[in-house]
Amino acid sequence: MTAAEPLRPDLARELIARATQSAARRAKRLRNQLDGVQLGQDRHADHADTKVLRRVLAEHDWPGHRLVGAEAAHAAWSLALHADDDADFQRAATTLLERAVQENEARIQHWAHLYDRTLVNSGRPQEFGTQQVLTATGVELCPVRAPDSLDQRRASVGLSPIATAVETVRRRLAQDHQAGDHSTVVLAEVA
Repeated sequence: MTAAEPLRPDLARELIARATQSAARRAKRLRNQLDGVQLGQDRHADHADTKVLRRVLAEHDWPGHRLVGAEAAHAAWSLALHADDDADFQRAATTLLERAVQENEARIQHWAHLYDRTLVNSGRPQEFGTQQVLTATGVELCPVRAPDSLDQRRASVGLSPIATAVETVRRRLAQDHQAGDHSTVVLAEVA
């Protein structure tokens, strides 16, 4: 991973801006702060983000650390992670991200999260326990394959034990959530 100037700072700025705006929209959605029109605009923005990332992947493969820098590579991952309405694209992005990890151009933890997201979105148990759902009763882990060996798999990709990850999310939600807000959403970025 390099700290040098990325080859495409223009692309880095675009990815970072889109991911920042997307995160702000998700935060409002999580807190039920969007009306029907805003929800429609939000979905349109998500589709536009996916379209831009699709173009970037077609032109450059995965936008890794050398091309756009670590922050923008993180932004690209976040956009792919939240492209839930396009399962085929999300799976293709997972494959490209895996190659980038093998070339030391991306973080393996990002791949693990995106891989789990594609599994959960296709109705299959996740591998690394990175996906949780917020329900009226609290945070619940989405189904996991072979739960007894989950912490070993998490360790193999540099993730903390699942109990630590779940507690981190619960603490963050306790701080961030307004009383009485019980949206059901899939929580990503559980590290």
